[in-house]
Amino acid sequence: MSSDSVKNFSSLETPGYVGFANLPNQVHRKSVKKGFEFTLMVVGESGLGKSTLVNALFLTDLYPERQVPDAIEKMKQTVKLEPSTVEIEERGVKLRLTVVDTPGYGDAIDNTDCFSEIIRYIDDQFERFLRDESGLNRKNIMDNRIHCCFYFISPFGHGLKPLDVEFMKQLHNKVNIVPVIAKADVLTKKEMQRLKKKVMDEIQEHGIRIYSLPECDSDEDEEYKEQVRQLKQAVPFAVCGANTLLEVRGRKVRGRLYPWGVVEVENPDHCDFIKLRTMLITHMQDLQEITQQVHYENYRSEHLARGGVPKRNTIGDDKGAATSDKDRILLEKEAELKRMQEMIAAMQAKMHQQQ
Repeated sequence: MSSDSVKNFSSLETPGYVGFANLPNQVHRKSVKKGFEFTLMVVGESGLGKSTLVNALFLTDLYPERQVPDAIEKMKQTVKLEPSTVEIEERGVKLRLTVVDTPGYGDAIDNTDCFSEIIRYIDDQFERFLRDESGLNRKNIMDNRIHCCFYFISPFGHGLKPLDVEFMKQLHNKVNIVPVIAKADVLTKKEMQRLKKKVMDEIQEHGIRIYSLPECDSDEDEEYKEQVRQLKQAVPFAVCGANTLLEVRGRKVRGRLYPWGVVEVENPDHCDFIKLRTMLITHMQDLQEITQQVHYENYRSEHLARGGVPKRNTIGDDKGAATSDKDRILLEKEAELKRMQEMIAAMQAKMHQQQ
């Protein structure tokens, strides 16, 4: 080999050490290029500030055309789910955020069946993902499964209502529940600490499993360990939302103006808004992994245990209603696929006989 070819070969070499320590950078570049998907569900009675809090969390307006129904419309209103999707980009990282709101929840006189639509929606997203995962086009699967559910608790009661307990018991095996005490600015600090303790005691008493932050590894830095410890102590998060900018001591803050002063949303001494946002952002990947590895796998194993037949929704259906059109179409496709497989097997057998 000539000296010129040796020089050319050496010029093509990558300078510095290149090894498997570079793998995280590859994963990072690929993830950033692909973007991230996250679906958040907010559940709670009307008037607890759900929409305001979500808009404040992500600094966007997810409900620009929403009209607040009056009392007469609320009497006729049933629970309906309204997914809103927005593309958020920060420092080159794209997030496709879907927020599923539940207007009408808990507003009726008889709320016995008000969470059946929510359970049906969560199961439908699992079923859609399972069908896409089992289909031909698996590269471009859109993940609409609910990764996290903010459950809003009223600050005006003395703990959890029977509806709160029943809802969380019905859904804690299907979704990551994060309890949130709404309108924290109506209570004093002592009242808020008393309510937090009451809520956590009732959650443990009824055996409700809410989302628990993962334990820190021993090699994590002390600052991160302290952050996780403070987040765990703050559950349930007492928050108040606001999208109005006010001027306080020469600086602009988002908050609420009262005759006695200003409640700053992003002040940790006033509410847990910053802690809730920190928990959601820093543990977004963990919420997605638990949804995939726990809740979705539970649904998938139940589905396969039934022989792959789509689950009939019998909630609030004592008479046993007929299978929905979607389930019927899926069953017809499965039957057609089975017939085609039988035809192929028959043709192969005939060819063997002729040979």
